[in-house]
Amino acid sequence: MKKQTASAVGGAIFLMATSAIGPGFITQTTVFTQQLAAAFAFVILVSILLDIGAQLNIWRVLTVTDTRAQDLSNRLLPGLGYLLAGLVVIGGLAFNIANIGGCGLGINVLTGMPVTYGAILSGVLALVIFWMKEAGKMMDHFARWLGILMILLTLYVAVSSHPPVLDAVKQSVWPSAIDANAIITLVGGTVGGYISFAGAHRLLDAGISGPQSVPVVSRAAVNGIFITGLMRTLLFLAALGVVTAGTTLDPKNPAADVFRVAAGEVGYRFFGVVLWSAAITSVVGAAYTSVSFLKTFHPLIAKHDKWWITGFIVFSTIVFVMVGNPVTLLVTAGALNGLILPVALAVILIAASRPSLVVAYRHPVWMQAAGWTVVAVMGWLCIVTIKNWLSA
Repeated sequence: MKKQTASAVGGAIFLMATSAIGPGFITQTTVFTQQLAAAFAFVILVSILLDIGAQLNIWRVLTVTDTRAQDLSNRLLPGLGYLLAGLVVIGGLAFNIANIGGCGLGINVLTGMPVTYGAILSGVLALVIFWMKEAGKMMDHFARWLGILMILLTLYVAVSSHPPVLDAVKQSVWPSAIDANAIITLVGGTVGGYISFAGAHRLLDAGISGPQSVPVVSRAAVNGIFITGLMRTLLFLAALGVVTAGTTLDPKNPAADVFRVAAGEVGYRFFGVVLWSAAITSVVGAAYTSVSFLKTFHPLIAKHDKWWITGFIVFSTIVFVMVGNPVTLLVTAGALNGLILPVALAVILIAASRPSLVVAYRHPVWMQAAGWTVVAVMGWLCIVTIKNWLSA
């Protein structure tokens, strides 16, 4: 593999992974660990399997056809791509407002700087990345190195918390409790909404497409999920060690409590680094991917995509500064991500079965079966979750 291609593939892997690992990812993992304890290991394992089934199908079909998700959807059914793009952009924008807030909170933990100023500073840094001469390469390196840093720091805290690893391993296959809402939240937060398309669209922008790219794309898709699964597992183990020791976490910021209790003030500073890294890489990923859903609709959007990305980030920052962290908006966006996945994946699978769209490529039957299984499971979990919301 050429060095340039390898760099783009690595960048796509970490762009997808770090887009998934945001402030919501960190908080959700901590909260669910507090609720389910070691049984949360089963939720993580199931979500990883569902994530792989979704990601493999989406990445392979889009790169083989050399077509972005919105364009493939429009070819399948005129207007469908515009609907998908609208849902993805709205969800991405809502999450980006919270991501900007996460940046501010991370800097606040590290330096004591007011959250608002930290948010504005981080927004400016994200803009600098996109306006650099080789923005794509810079984005790849940025996502990769901050992703590695997050994993290493969280590993240190996980080891420091002394979690009951054997109990977690046992309950990953034989859980004491199963929570459908936790599964849909994790899958939706890992490959829902814009996240599942982030890496595939980055590969297309790097010119990696066609049937000959299938082996590379498949490995990249699985590796992206592996990285998010590794980070989720480390966070889970860190929180599990603290929770099983009898600590009651602060409901306002449970993840910060995990890092502080497990590793003292050093751990608390590590939390600031991890939170900021997770948030800023998610800002970059959400902005890039959301605009990638728009730029094929009109030549002017493609020509001035940096300005659209700038507007996306600036708008997110202004909204956060004006209204703070919009909790209701974030919850709605999280639910939307989970609901988008079965619909978006079903569209991709139907398109993969149309010779007029995929030409000579034949999508493997086992992969189609895995994809439709994800659609069925996520569709069922969505129905169960919506019923629970209505009856609450």
